[in-house]
Amino acid sequence: MLSGLLALVFASAFAGAALYVVLVEQPARLALDDASMIREWAPSDRRGFALLGGLAVLAALAGLAAFSQGADIRWLIGALVILGSWPYTFFVIVPLNNRLLATSAARPDADAREIVTFWGQLEWGLFALGLASASVFAWTLA
Repeated sequence: MLSGLLALVFASAFAGAALYVVLVEQPARLALDDASMIREWAPSDRRGFALLGGLAVLAALAGLAAFSQGADIRWLIGALVILGSWPYTFFVIVPLNNRLLATSAARPDADAREIVTFWGQLEWGLFALGLASASVFAWTLA
């Protein structure tokens, strides 16, 4: 079933991208001084938001297509789990994003580093959602 395989691929790519942010990009960002960290964070956040959001939609659409073809409820569960990344991002991560975007790189807030550090910890939630969805899709394919 091609749509099920695509759902797994997109959910796995989502999980991999989220893991890359947490294990590679975030430590590199935190090694910078505060002004450079804020300057790097803003364009990186916009690109990451678009990438992860797109992968979540593609995985969910492929999961829903697989559900409509085979009627196995696990496809629907996997699609709903990956779509859970949207409200998680909107309600949990975006408030921090807005605070960081309001911070000037020329004069970063005293707590900017603490906010970026906490933001990185919240990114683990996106990885968990991607991993859970990919796991459900893989279980369904097995």
